[in-house]
Amino acid sequence: MNTAQNTAAALTGIAAELATKIRNRTARTGVVGLGYVGLPLAVEMGHVGFSVVGIDVQQAKVDEINRGSSYIQDVPTASLAPLVQSGKLRATTDFSAVAELDTINICVPTPLRKTKDPDMSFIVSACEGIAKHLKPGTLVILESTTYPGTTDELVRPILERPDLRVGHELFLCFSPERVDPGNPNFQTKNIPKVVGGTTPVCSQLAVALYSQALDHVVPVSSTQVAEMVKLLENTFRMINIGLVNELAMMCGRMGIDVWEVIEAAATKPFGFMPFYPGPGLGGHCIPIDPFYLSWKSKQAGIEARFIELAGYINGQMPHFVVDKIASALNEHAKPLKGSRVHILGVAYKRDIDDMRESPAIDVAHLLLKAGAKVSYSDPFVPRFHVDATDMQSVEPMAASEAADCVVIITDHKDLPYQEILQRSKLVVDTRNALKGVKADNLVRL
Repeated sequence: MNTAQNTAAALTGIAAELATKIRNRTARTGVVGLGYVGLPLAVEMGHVGFSVVGIDVQQAKVDEINRGSSYIQDVPTASLAPLVQSGKLRATTDFSAVAELDTINICVPTPLRKTKDPDMSFIVSACEGIAKHLKPGTLVILESTTYPGTTDELVRPILERPDLRVGHELFLCFSPERVDPGNPNFQTKNIPKVVGGTTPVCSQLAVALYSQALDHVVPVSSTQVAEMVKLLENTFRMINIGLVNELAMMCGRMGIDVWEVIEAAATKPFGFMPFYPGPGLGGHCIPIDPFYLSWKSKQAGIEARFIELAGYINGQMPHFVVDKIASALNEHAKPLKGSRVHILGVAYKRDIDDMRESPAIDVAHLLLKAGAKVSYSDPFVPRFHVDATDMQSVEPMAASEAADCVVIITDHKDLPYQEILQRSKLVVDTRNALKGVKADNLVRL
């Protein structure tokens, strides 16, 4: 353990028994929530020999897993199927399976309400389901991103009881998920795993568990530190993206190519890290996590000004994109109302099928509200629903040729941007997909 971790305690009694099971990989492991975080973790546990039970409230997910079929892009069916066939991994909707388990990882969603307050209902529901069947000698690790204090203030009171004292018969930790969907280089196994326990014994057991399946574990001194780690990581990104988005707006007014500015600045070998503008923030983490920190700060009487300002700027980017489209159409003597606008890419980032918080949703909403006729192409997203409109992905070349304006929202690698530009009347590029290209019908962010 590192210097941030409390001095390791000698494991005795029920904790020592659990540690032995973990080291021998005979511990029965469980994962609650089988989405982008939970299913990859369950598969990694299964790969090193643990028996894994996945619990999810959605019957469709459970059925697909039990057929050996994966619905998560980062988990190939070829990796999942052998685990299911061998009996190493199974899924259920029944929380009574908790009674069989020695370790439980909670990987459920933590969205924000419209008021930007944390929605803890999924965590509460999962913990209540677990509590009904929890037995002494169980390690519970919350992985859902949340505000500092959640593990101690919310989870612990639900799970703890006189015969299940945290640090004695029950072991409770927090370990932030760091999944980056579609990343070819960093996935669950090789992303360093931060973990903080309610007590040193809790930490030791969690470190022991993760060390069996993951390449590198980083213990910290408390659950609060671990909870704050994730919020710092994504707040850092959100604020810097807000900075370059504001810079993009400035450069647009001044007639300066913001992409050239960033590329030149990135040649500095120290003191600068390049971030890039775009049509808005997407994914579950960056648009949401900083507001957990902002909300918690307000509880402590502190105003998180950087976070609120960056959130405002990033939230304005879909409006900025639609203004760009309207201005570009105006230059071609066309109003936005009634014009055919074709969106290229609606997933929240390149080469994945994840639509969570995608800026394409807001851009399409604003276009439809302005009276534009909207279509889209995305090889990863066959259907796209916004407002009362249900759309299907169409062949990009013909749709782009027929459109009055094409807007690149997500720069999937396999889309033929050069050919689309040649055959389109007008292209608005929000991702620099046409880097270095100059054309009269091309407008950059």
